[in-house]
Amino acid sequence: MIGLPDDSSLTPEQRARIRQEAERALKEAGAFGVFPTPVDQIMRVANVVEIKEDVLSPGFLDKLRKSANTIGGALKSALSKVQGVFHAVAGNVYIDQTLYHAKKTFVRLHEAAHGFLSWQRPIYALVEDCEKAIEPNAAELFDREANVFASEVLFQLDTFRDFAESKPFGIWTPINLAKKFDASLYSSIRQYVSKNSRCCAVIVLNMPQPAIPEGFTAALRRMEPSESFQKMFGRGWLRAQYTPDDKFGALVPLGKRRASGKHSLSMTDMNGDHHECIVEAFSSGQNVFILIHAVKALSASRIILSAA
Repeated sequence: MIGLPDDSSLTPEQRARIRQEAERALKEAGAFGVFPTPVDQIMRVANVVEIKEDVLSPGFLDKLRKSANTIGGALKSALSKVQGVFHAVAGNVYIDQTLYHAKKTFVRLHEAAHGFLSWQRPIYALVEDCEKAIEPNAAELFDREANVFASEVLFQLDTFRDFAESKPFGIWTPINLAKKFDASLYSSIRQYVSKNSRCCAVIVLNMPQPAIPEGFTAALRRMEPSESFQKMFGRGWLRAQYTPDDKFGALVPLGKRRASGKHSLSMTDMNGDHHECIVEAFSSGQNVFILIHAVKALSASRIILSAA
């Protein structure tokens, strides 16, 4: 099956527990209704302190690893370039200062989660987090929990959703709200879709690469559905690569264009029924987002191409 496991693979019970902890952190920090979420106050109630050090320095990381070994604690090592480090015994957090601002905010909250979640803090003496830990498809439950905590705190539980649903449905709504919540476009659009009451989804593509002899290919990074979209369409219609010959790929903005505008196309659900969808694409320069909104069922007598 195309698509990666992500933090939604937490069980409902696990998600409810993390959400409860995020709510507690927001309340203790006096952060509800303060925008963007005051990360320093969240870190304070998590009993962690950010230390401004060069975490990319091998010498510095070696020193931290030796200190963890000295106290006999377990070490969670990064698999690639380190983005954040949590020293559990000292309660210190170290962040890669070269990260762009919104990414740095999320990593700080991810590290704070390791300190705030009472069952996580004793597990490791030292935690090194890389892109593979911060990404939504993090393999370890330990990191998936921290990602969900960071997201729930950043977007203040359902506050982002409530703001968004009071505005017209479309790709520009989460884009415009991202600044208010000090969040990346990627996390804001995912949040917009995942908690939306409408039947919608977003396809996230890597930036298109030129193809020979002409055209482009854009690799699927992930697909985020709303609950109703997942139940109706599943994931079997997804492709690993999109090109201009595909009706979704044809919407990818190229050159200086950032948005496609809204277009109508049809999709076939898992029961074989056809649905009219409004689709629009936006390029952030790092990813292409294709927002899909299923608006109504179509007559079975109409001749319609499937999304596959």
